[in-house]
Amino acid sequence: MKTVVLFSSARENGNTAMAANQIAQRLNAELVYLDQFAIGRYSYTHSHCDDDFRQLLTKLIAFDHIVIASPVYWYSMTAALKCFFERVTEFMDDETLRPILRTWRGKAFSILSTSSGSHAPDCFVDSIRLTMEYLGLHLHSVEHVNCGQ
Repeated sequence: MKTVVLFSSARENGNTAMAANQIAQRLNAELVYLDQFAIGRYSYTHSHCDDDFRQLLTKLIAFDHIVIASPVYWYSMTAALKCFFERVTEFMDDETLRPILRTWRGKAFSILSTSSGSHAPDCFVDSIRLTMEYLGLHLHSVEHVNCGQ
């Protein structure tokens, strides 16, 4: 299974990066640091079509399995990851992009979280899980790394 680990964090070399690197090595996966890409906020007029988002999403869709990795920030994912998910709407809105997004259906995703707690809150996991399932992907696994010890 061709796997990619997409991780986002305020610290490129912090706890989430270490956990993402470990899972990438374990799965022989490509590692992608989301925060290094220029991705504008969702716009109903699709005014950010010249940023890095469309190219990045097209790249990610080519993988069979995507691991979404984020620290838990205030019971949620990073702002960059939330922005990424909101921008997926462009592929749903645009009839020329919709067929590309549909090729993601049936593929797998996993969730990797980090925090100082023993587990990720349900609201954190559910926001990613429900979004990815809505897009037609199926959940492979959920893993949490307690960085508070």
